[in-house]
Amino acid sequence: MNNKNNYCVIMSGGIGSRFWPFSREARPKQFLDFFGTGRSLLQMTVDRFKKILPIENIFIVTNAEYAHMVKEELPELNSKQILLEPMRRNTAPCIAFATYHINSFNANANIVVAPSDHLILKEDDFLSIIENAFAFVEKHNTLLTLGIRPSRPETGYGYIQMSEEKLDDVTKVKVFTEKPNLELAKVFYESGEFLWNSGIFVWNNKTILEAFHQYLPEITNRFDQGLDKFGTDKEKAFIDENFPFCPNISIDYGVMEKAMNVYVQAADFGWSDLGTWGSLYEISDKDENSNATLISNTLFYDSSENVVTLPAGKLAVIQGLEGYIIAEADGVLLICKKDDEQRIKQFVADVKLKYGEKYI
Repeated sequence: MNNKNNYCVIMSGGIGSRFWPFSREARPKQFLDFFGTGRSLLQMTVDRFKKILPIENIFIVTNAEYAHMVKEELPELNSKQILLEPMRRNTAPCIAFATYHINSFNANANIVVAPSDHLILKEDDFLSIIENAFAFVEKHNTLLTLGIRPSRPETGYGYIQMSEEKLDDVTKVKVFTEKPNLELAKVFYESGEFLWNSGIFVWNNKTILEAFHQYLPEITNRFDQGLDKFGTDKEKAFIDENFPFCPNISIDYGVMEKAMNVYVQAADFGWSDLGTWGSLYEISDKDENSNATLISNTLFYDSSENVVTLPAGKLAVIQGLEGYIIAEADGVLLICKKDDEQRIKQFVADVKLKYGEKYI
């Protein structure tokens, strides 16, 4: 298949607050080098898709305040490939913006939409699946998502239940399910009918535009007024004016859970969404006591199942801790139980209330 009709949209506007203090509003996690490789998560994502797509077919959607960082990290992209949101409005308006932009010059585009902060260990397997997905959505009027075969009962991911109906060996989705409690996660895992929701989507431009018009007319009613402005030098002013009126809604809630033509490709390509310290711990190398250290140096005594990250060149000596997150960055030290990491957002809110923006 000619890959000139294939495009990639990378969503890179989040603030990654669950990775505080390592991830900050001024430099969110997608711009960070988590593993000391010299490449940020965003750069790694672009590197991955460059292997199967022309570089000019890759677009980044990000918050306007991160424009300079995207340009700094990805000098090979021109400014027209960096689409700037004037404010955060979740994934549905973000994807709609990119869809209308690409539609302005290629109405037949096949598009993969991917977050900028996922880790994929088996890249060759992943890229092969994406190429097959492009061929599938070019042929069929479907919205395709990638589902990850669960390796454990996991409460941190949404799930997709597969039906028995197939189209060219790709399975139709029965239902999307929110993040379950542990008991339900065990049922999902043992049933074999459920996949983790990766948040990676593939579709044809015409198919997703039809879905937006059907399920999110509050977006399309706005964007249709600027059809002649997308892809031109008038696009930014139009988006700046109209984007804030879009509903704050995810593509999952807004489209995928409602549409009747949603299919899922089951896959295993060493995926992690790196959404939490716990997910980072799961995929990190560990010592004989299941301690993980990122970037910095650490000596552990009588300690197990911890994850530590400090600035490069620093040393931590840890004694008597079990199951903790120890993270330092830009004047903030966090010591928090891994099992309580959902409280980090509350910690951030409390810090902001007491000390203002300085540590946020």
